[in-house]
Order: sequence, then C-alpha cells, then structure tokens
Amino acid sequence: MQKIIYTIQELDQVSVKILDQACSKILCFYGEMGAGKTTLIKALVRNLDGGDQANSPTFGIVNEYQNSNGDLLGYHFDFYRLDSEEEALDLGLEDYFSQDTWIFIEWPEKIGAQLPENCTRISLEILDPVTRQIQINQPE
Repeated sequence: MQKIIYTIQELDQVSVKILDQACSKILCFYGEMGAGKTTLIKALVRNLDGGDQANSPTFGIVNEYQNSNGDLLGYHFDFYRLDSEEEALDLGLEDYFSQDTWIFIEWPEKIGAQLPENCTRISLEILDPVTRQIQINQPE
C-alpha cells in the first residue's frame, strides 16, 4: 500500500507513478463524488498517449479510448448509475476484462463480485479544496 498526497499541478507526475506501480491494467477508483476520479483518469489516459480525449462516461457507462496511432488504448467505465451487477454483465463486462488493454473503473463497488482479483485499487480522499490523497492497494 502506498499513499500519495498531491495537487492538480502534480497530477501528471502522480499518474506516471500509478502506471509504474499498477500490478495489472485494471485500475479501480474509489472515492466520494468530486474526489477527482475522472480527473485522475484523464491524466492517466494522457500519459498513455491518449491525448485529451478522456471524459466521464456517466451516461453511456463506458468510453473507449485510442492512442495517437488509432490503436485501442483502453476502456473507462463509470458504474455510478448502475442498479445491479447484472447490468454490467449485460454490457459484456467479462469480455472487456479478458482483453489485454487498460481498464479504468469508477464506482467499482457497484460491481464488487465481478471485479477480477488482480485489479489495482486506488482510493481517493479530499484533504482540502486543492489537495487529494490517493492510496494504491495491490492484490495480495
């Protein structure tokens, strides 16, 4: 487990640390509304050569991102509006997990039993209006 305290100006450096430390390409983001989950995912996508295309898929549930060559970079899920784990399964969640690509999940607690054991769990906490703390937990 590692804790990192940062401000928005340090977001790119923090995202590089997360990518270096991730034990898998499935990253689960926990935190209250407004903690900065989507903002952090935007920085991760940018540092993976995805440019500035990342945004919250709240209403569409999933966004697909490509790198600058047009190759698949990954998927970004926002399960906030899900009513049941079955809805995620209906989206073909298992097929997404079986791909060798980055997967970013907001509100993973909504699909807890469906999460792979090897996902990296990232908890965000608001310390003040400009400062956040993340805790990175790797599977055992």
